[in-house]
Amino acid sequence: MPDDPYANPPRLPEDEVDLPTLLKGAGPLELEIGPGRGAFILERAAECPEHRLVGLEIRRKYACLVDAKLIELGMGERARVFAEDARLALPRMRPDGCLDRAFILFPDPWWKKKHQKRLVVVDPVIEEVGRLLRDDGELFVVTDVPERADQYEERLSAAPFLAPAGDGPRIDHNPYGTARTNREKHAERDGLPVYRLLYRRRPR
Repeated sequence: MPDDPYANPPRLPEDEVDLPTLLKGAGPLELEIGPGRGAFILERAAECPEHRLVGLEIRRKYACLVDAKLIELGMGERARVFAEDARLALPRMRPDGCLDRAFILFPDPWWKKKHQKRLVVVDPVIEEVGRLLRDDGELFVVTDVPERADQYEERLSAAPFLAPAGDGPRIDHNPYGTARTNREKHAERDGLPVYRLLYRRRPR
């Protein structure tokens, strides 16, 4: 049997993770939960060379491939993807209020009842993201599943530390330049609806 090429994926420190010192630089610090094949984080890192980006990807293969691509493109000192379950990694991250933005983009693959435990936009994750966001920091959640959009909006709007970025949380465009996930690109190309929710962290 051939060796597993993804047997040693990039991992975070096992103890507390000091996010501001994890990457080089002093620019805005952003987190993507579930970057998948990496289209968004790769494009975001290229488009915003002063930003620092951390991705948490539960699938070892994609974490290895995207992290290696960031390094290959010369962005590995300020942008990394780690093979981590966000639900377990977020509580280890410090300090509170260190993130400028968090992205949860198309976290929708778990349809069967037995997979409901893998849902990402759940209260414990929302609470940890809220803890890590600075005052007025942004949380951007995107889906192309209308039922999930309703579910996410209900949960996020119920969080006392989050406020819609505008009159309501739903916005009709992606405000983050040209960076897109593969799924968003396909939806836009095919004229399919995309539901975007933008929240800000209320001042502490």
